[in-house]
Amino acid sequence: QVRLEESGGGPVQAGGSLRLSCAASGYTNTISCMAWFRQAPGKERERVAAISIGGDTTYYMDSVKGRFTLSQDNAKNTVTLQMNSLQPEDTAMYYCAAGRYASYCPKEAIRYWGQGTQVTVSS
Repeated sequence: QVRLEESGGGPVQAGGSLRLSCAASGYTNTISCMAWFRQAPGKERERVAAISIGGDTTYYMDSVKGRFTLSQDNAKNTVTLQMNSLQPEDTAMYYCAAGRYASYCPKEAIRYWGQGTQVTVSS
């Protein structure tokens, strides 16, 4: 089993920044990727950003490219999502996720989910 502990999130005004962190513990050698997904009310959960464990390339959904940056600290099994220039449409519950047998954590590869942290961007 792998446990994902999230931190960060909260309310912010449009144009502001937030940082989300996710620490993995347990059998972390069984996962190949970590990612952040988000889900707004009435919408499907979507992959925001992802990274392969130990890799140096990342995936970003189009709407966050240039604004969000995902990084990892392999020694601490932690990934951090720096979110800049936040917009009201970024408002959602953000979930940390970890997957197997994939580099960039498509939803079907996800095996573990965090509890979620709310991000609310006001205009």
